[in-house]
Parts: sequence; C-alpha cells; structure tokens
Amino acid sequence: MKLRMKLRLRQIVIFLFCVFLSVFSGLPIKTVKAQEIITADRYMQTVSERYGSIRDYEANVVIRSGGTDMTGQLSFLNPSFLRIDFMRPADQVICFNGQLLTVYLPEYRVVLNQEISHRSSAATGASLASAQGLVLLRRNYISSFVTGPEPQPLDPGSRENVVKLRLTRRTVSEGYREIILNVNPETLIIRRIEGRTIADALVRFDFTNVRTNLGIPPGRFIYDSPASANVVNNFMFRDTD
Repeated sequence: MKLRMKLRLRQIVIFLFCVFLSVFSGLPIKTVKAQEIITADRYMQTVSERYGSIRDYEANVVIRSGGTDMTGQLSFLNPSFLRIDFMRPADQVICFNGQLLTVYLPEYRVVLNQEISHRSSAATGASLASAQGLVLLRRNYISSFVTGPEPQPLDPGSRENVVKLRLTRRTVSEGYREIILNVNPETLIIRRIEGRTIADALVRFDFTNVRTNLGIPPGRFIYDSPASANVVNNFMFRDTD
C-alpha cells in the first residue's frame, strides 16, 4: 500500500470521527429563541437540537482530500453507526458498528480493521461518537461566524445559501486547527464540513440529498469483507489497556 494513500485515508477517517460523528450525535439543547442575540455558540446549540431529533439518515457524500474526490452513499444510525459505500473508488467501504472500524480497499484487496476502545478513541477523537460528542467538540474548539449569522453563498456565485461557522482549536493537541461548518439555514442540516490540518491540508465533506428517519436497521452496519482480501488489524494505532 502506498504510504501517501494510507496517510490520506487515515486523515479522512480521523476527520470523520473527530467532526462528523460528533456533530451527528447532537444533544437535546433548548432552541434559540427569536428575540435572543444569535451567537455562534448558540447557533451550534440549535443545530445540535435539530440533529437530536434524527434517529438515522442517508445522504450522498463527496469527500475531497489532496485534490482527489471520492463519492459514495452514506448511512448513519444514532449514536455512532456509520457506513459509506463508495462509487468512486468503486466498491470501497468505510464501516463503523460502534466497536469495530473497517475499511475495505478493493484496489489493494485489503481490509483494514481497528477496534475502538475508550482509551484508543480518546487518541483519535472517536470518543466523540457518543452522547457527549457535541459537548467535547464545543470544549475543544472556539465557535465564531465566518462573516456573521446571515446566510451567504456556499461558494462564490452559488445560489445555495448557508450559515458558515468557524471552529478554531483551543489547544495544539487537536489534529485540525480549523473546521468550517456550512449549515442550511432552513433545515439546520449541515451541507458541508471543511477541516484544515496543521500542515495546511484541506479535507472537505459535501452532503446532499439527505433523507432522515428512514428506519435503518443496525444490521446494515455489519460488513462482511471478501474472503480473498488480506486483513490488517490496528491500522490507525495499537490499542493498549
């Protein structure tokens, strides 16, 4: 396996756990009242309440990292079940069933497994995939609006408007120095997540066609890897008790 590809994949997987799952494990917090001053932190609470009402969802996802685009179908089940079946690269899979993270790379005929425990998850941010996820995200990052609470174009010249939240890390221990959340102001669904690493690399997730509360069964997050594939365990880190 090429080192660059492996490092990029690790970067994407960690970003999924540090940001994506933490946001979608939203806590039931009171909605911001219309007459209150809207701060970035209060707006995040409102988004959290919206996701607190979502049991499961499906979405189309595009992941951009290092100039490479990956596209797939994403399934999520609260509190932390996640699966992405990719169309590009074809047949690639990322699956997390709450305990085991599995990545299948068909190009190399290899399955990468990682057991997630309390200690190991603290090292990678996977512990954020829990009822305390959003609390930890808010604790580790400072929230602010990019320009203000008013909706603005997703991209220059775009007709799609979003509210842009900037999350800046409080300590150097966080792998991403800055995270931008782009939120649909009408649905309070996150449209795009962008993370910038300490090396100034950008990882971006775009979510479209989000469909919520479909009754997705837990069995969807059990992945049966091809029998002919090589298996590599503890590919992100080695778990020590």
